[in-house]
Formats: sequence, C-alpha cells, structure tokens
Amino acid sequence: MIRIVKWGGALVLLLLLVTAIALMTWEPFFARDGVAPGGERTYTAEIIRDEFGVPHIYGDTDPDVAYGVAIAHSEDDFTTLQDVIAMSRGRYGAIAGEDGAAVDYVYHLLDARGTAEREWASLPQDTRDLIDAYAVGMNDYAKAHPDEVKLGNLFPVNGIDVAAGFALRQPFFFGLDRFLGPLAAGEPLPPEYGPRIPQEGEAATFPIDDAPRIMDDQARADFTSIGTYGEDFRQAGSNAFAVAPDKSGGPTILVSNAHQPWRGPVAWYEMVVESGEGWHFAGANFPGSPFPFLGHNENLGWTNTVNTPDMVDIYKLVLDDSGTRYRFDGEWRDLEHERVRLAARVGPFTIPVWRDVYRSVHGPVIKNDDGAFAVRFASLGSIDQLDAYYRLNKAQDFAEWREIMARGQVPSTNFIYGDAEGNIAYIYNAAIPDRPEGFDWRGVLPGDTSAALWTDKVAYESLPQYYNPASGWVMNANNTPFLAAGEGSDLSPEDFAPEMGVELKMTNRGRRAWLLMNEAEQLDRETLEAIKYDTGYKNAGYVRRMMRDIAAIDVEEHPELAEARALMLEWDFTADNVGRADAIALLMIREFMSSSYQKTPWPDAVEELTAAKDHLETHFGRLTPPMGDLLRLRQGDVDLPLDGGSDTLRASTTWDVEEDGRLAVRHGDSFVMWIEWLEGEPVSSRSIQPFGAATTRPESPHFADQSTLFIQHRLKPVHFWRDNVLRYAVTRNTVSSQR
Repeated sequence: MIRIVKWGGALVLLLLLVTAIALMTWEPFFARDGVAPGGERTYTAEIIRDEFGVPHIYGDTDPDVAYGVAIAHSEDDFTTLQDVIAMSRGRYGAIAGEDGAAVDYVYHLLDARGTAEREWASLPQDTRDLIDAYAVGMNDYAKAHPDEVKLGNLFPVNGIDVAAGFALRQPFFFGLDRFLGPLAAGEPLPPEYGPRIPQEGEAATFPIDDAPRIMDDQARADFTSIGTYGEDFRQAGSNAFAVAPDKSGGPTILVSNAHQPWRGPVAWYEMVVESGEGWHFAGANFPGSPFPFLGHNENLGWTNTVNTPDMVDIYKLVLDDSGTRYRFDGEWRDLEHERVRLAARVGPFTIPVWRDVYRSVHGPVIKNDDGAFAVRFASLGSIDQLDAYYRLNKAQDFAEWREIMARGQVPSTNFIYGDAEGNIAYIYNAAIPDRPEGFDWRGVLPGDTSAALWTDKVAYESLPQYYNPASGWVMNANNTPFLAAGEGSDLSPEDFAPEMGVELKMTNRGRRAWLLMNEAEQLDRETLEAIKYDTGYKNAGYVRRMMRDIAAIDVEEHPELAEARALMLEWDFTADNVGRADAIALLMIREFMSSSYQKTPWPDAVEELTAAKDHLETHFGRLTPPMGDLLRLRQGDVDLPLDGGSDTLRASTTWDVEEDGRLAVRHGDSFVMWIEWLEGEPVSSRSIQPFGAATTRPESPHFADQSTLFIQHRLKPVHFWRDNVLRYAVTRNTVSSQR
C-alpha cells in the first residue's frame, strides 16, 4: 500500500512537472510560423550616429534605407520593437499577460492579419519593397542577437506582418477603444457618443472665453486603448503651430509638439533618412514603421495632433433563437464566427485562452448580456496609409503634398503644414462616415436595415481646412478646428454638416494658444517659443468650475482643509514651478480635466483637496513644496525637476506616483521639433526628446543624454545635411543583409 501511495505521489508530481513544462513552452510551438520576405534581394545601409546618438541612415535605394531604419531602431530599442511585432502577429499576451491578450483579442476582432493579407497586393510595388526591406532588417538583427529575442518563433517576419500592425493600431488613435471596452464588458457606451444635431434655435457658435459643449459629448483629450495601451499609453494631446513669413518676420516656422508616452509602442523614435532615390527626411516614427510619421524634408514638413470627430457607429443586431443568425433587410444571414486561441502569460507560465470572434455585414460584432453589437468605422479593412505616409515623405511641393492628402488614405489626425515657399495649412483630416439623414447618430443604431448602413466616407473636400489664412498662422491643441487661425480667419461650424460630428471642445491648451497667438503682433521665434512653453491655465471651462467648487468648501464643516483651500484660492493659474500653490494645483487639476474630457463623474472638491493635502503633508511635510520637487523626470539614475501640468502647452500630463511620493512623468511633451525655412537658405531644424535615442539601453550614453536640455526648454540641432552630420559623427557603421 505504501509503495502504491509513493508511486501515486510520484505520478502526480510527474504530471504536474509535465503540465508546468507544457505551460511554459507550448505557445511558440503552436504559433503560426513566421515567413521571411521572398526573393534574393540584399540591402546595404550606412548608419551614422551624431553626438546625441540619433541615427542618420543612408542607402542607394529607399529599401536600403528602410533596412537600415530597422537595424538602427533595433540597436536602440529592440525590446519595444518585439512588443509591436508580437501585437502584429496576435501573440502579445505571451509577453504582456492579460493586458496583452486583450490586444490580441482586438487583433482578431478587427481581422488585422486578414486585412493585411487581402490588401497587400493592392499596395504599389515600391511600397511593398520598402516594408519588406524593413522586415528583413528586424529579422537580421534578431538572428544576430538571439539572446535578446524574448518570444520563441516570433521571427522571421515579413511586410504583411508589419502591415497587420498598422491595421491593428491606427483605430486606437481615433478612440475605437472607448467603444470596444464597454461593449466587451457589457457596460454603458460613452454618453451620447454620436454627433449632436443642433436643435431649432440652438446656437452653433461659441465665445473663446467659455465655449459651450454643443457636440462635445464624445470629446476627449486622450485615448485609452484596450490592454497594454490602457493607462500606460494615453494620447493626452498634442500641440502644433505653423507661422507664415509675413507673420514671423522672417522664416516659415513649423513647430511639432506631440504628446506621447515616453516609453513603449507609441513612443517617438527620431531619425534622419536619405537615399539615392530622393527620399530625404528628418523626423520621428513609432516602433514598427519603416518611415517617419512627421517631420520635414528639404522643401516641406508637417506635424499631427489627434482630433475627435465621430468616426465610429454602433449597431444592435437582431439575432434568431440560435444566436447564429442576424436579420438584415427582412432576411436572416449567418453571423460569421471564428474561435481564436489567445495566450496570457502568468509568471513563467503561458495560459491558453479561447475566445469567440463574430462579424456581420456592419463589421466586428461583440456579444454581451444586452445583445449583439456591431462596430463600424470607415477605415476598417484598409492599409492604404502605408503608401500615403511614404508618398508624403517624398512630396516635393505643396501641390503634390495636397494631392496625396486628398486621397483620404490616412484615417485620422489633424495635419499642420509649412514649407519653403511660405505656405502654411491645417487640415482636419478624418475618415468620417457619410451618414444618411433620418437616424439618431448619437445612440445605438438599428442593425436590421441597410437604410442605416453607410457605405462611404465624406468627401475630403468637405473637411475643415485652412490654406494660408490672412492671420498668417494656424494652430491646434486637440481643440475644435473652428478656433485655429485667429479672428477673421477662423472657419464657422455652421458651414459643416452636423452629421460629421466635428468636435467643438476647447482644451486649455487650445484656449491659451489661440489667445496668445491672436494677440501677438509678430510671431517670431522668441514669441512663439514663449507660447510653446507656456504653463498657464485660463480661468474658464473645467478650471473655472473646479475653482468655484473649491471656493464653496465650508471651512467650518471642514476646518482641516482651511489652509489648503486658501492656498488654492491664491493660485496664480500657472504650473511654472514658481508659485506657492503650484504643487497642490498640479495634484488637483488632473482629475477635473479628465472628467471634463472623458465624461466621467465630476470629482468631489472636498475629496480631491483632502487627497492632495494628505499627499503633500505625508511626503513633503508641508503644503508648499516647490512643484519641481514633486514633478520629476526620472530615467535610471537621472532625476530632474519638471514644469508644466496636465493640459498646459508645456505638458507634463500623466505620471506614476512613486514610493517617495514624487510624480514620475511618463507622458507629455515628447518629441519636439522646430523647423524653419528662411528664403534663400536651406531648411534648418532643432529637436528634443525627454530621455534620449536609446530609452531601453541603460548602458548606452544616449539612455538619457537629452534630459537636461529637455527640462531647460532647450533644443538640440538636427543635422539634416550629410556634411553637417559628418562633422558631428560619433559612430559610422555599414550594415548589409545576408540572404
């Protein structure tokens, strides 16, 4: 009997061991095999790094350069590139656990891989060649550095894998997650999310001081993506400015001031590229892209800010008793169904998770306790943006650039433009559905009739656009496009169909930028720099409401808040690290801003002031520490004071509260680029990043070598011209593919 028990115990241990090994090793074996691009083409690129480690990549052909982009980016941040590739292949859960599995679910729901496979052949051959070359660069780096590869069978990859990543990630920039998350959880959708049609007699205009929210129920200043994109990857805003020569008193000025996470799959990576085929561009991309998304070439440049028109519609389906068919125009159709396997890493184990994916004629379908809901947006099933960005990189003049933009292939984001000829422009770019009249587009739509099913997007020409306005300037800070160019030059919301759902919201950044630029007689470099680094809040909108709530606190009822209340009421409405109340205001304002933009419940002033007071007293022993002692730039051993706040033009937007009570910023001013074209002179530009070129390589001298300049509001030179970069070259390296 004892022997049987011993054998039984040994068998149980053996089974547990086998199970543990299986859970640690199964995922790579069951993953779809990676396939390298076909053909025998080889690539050669030269990578020159300047004094800040920024790669300047040269090649005879554009694909040579794209190959070098992949190598250079891998040298600096291969870990994040692998995260992006894992997302692009639906395997991110095997790296990032439950959050990653949520991203993988969306990958299958949107059919990102199927979209890339179906649409790949429709891309021009030179675009496909460029993307394949980029994939080969990642494959070669992975092969040469097997110790850095963190997921088995992830490589090789090909251009279709790269394209699938674009199909997956782009919808998050216009807020698709705001719908997928609640639908998947069976929770209410964003309140009155659709375009608001003004009622009879209701004004569609608004004063700059306190713009009412007419169509602002779906507005927000940031995006929160499912899973990994979540709290760590908020798009909390961006600023962009363009000034014509007459207004600047000299050059055309274009300022790119994107607000992105400082680490991760949507953090900027700076580069300069130049090929023998005419591709010469300085700017920045995200991991997983073979080309910059913004920046400049010799003749022109652009930058982007996120806009928030209503681009997503939700349909409720009528299912039969079996739940496998839906009614459409009086007929029953089969609901497309696919069973997908996800992977969720938990410690050393990877757990298989099975999920159902559904689709209808409308688009992806999510079932919950309230029924089946289909999601529809105009860019679903397209990867045309890959070609559009490549062509924009190589556009040589305003007419060519406008022609590419007019294709409508980039699904969203504002474009702010400037060039050597003195042209400036602002295009409210978006793939907005061309909605028929007769339906309540603010709510859930009937899914059983084709009458509510739009099939196209609005014409590009109907979007709000500014070309060389009389004011001589344009700006956007994630605010309405109807306050963008100053008095007498701004467009009117009355001239655009309300079904488009163009936002009328004003961010604090938008209010400040519009007012400061509108008041300036001349927007020269010094004046524009002061605006870009402005730390002020306008006492309007959510700021005014917050201050009224604080003033209304009864100190007899809450005597413990008397000092904190008095301090807030003396606040000078800046986050410049000077005033006594800046630190407590920084802690207070973010939740009120978030509530206003995201339509979450309005915070209680007593609770928020109590929390801010307790935080400061616990960690600093007083209510009035310098704000820079509280707000920090931290990267490895670097620990520096910051200025700016949530929704100021100098943006320190999102942070982690660390053990010592300091706020380590993780999202805000990120890649800043200042570009100037002065008549008769070559283009010049300057830039800065919060950390450096190699944000995940602590051993690199470029891990955080830009941080001191960043906190001092200083920019470093961009060495656009080859003879200039050679003067400052620190390393030169030639890389070649082995096929």
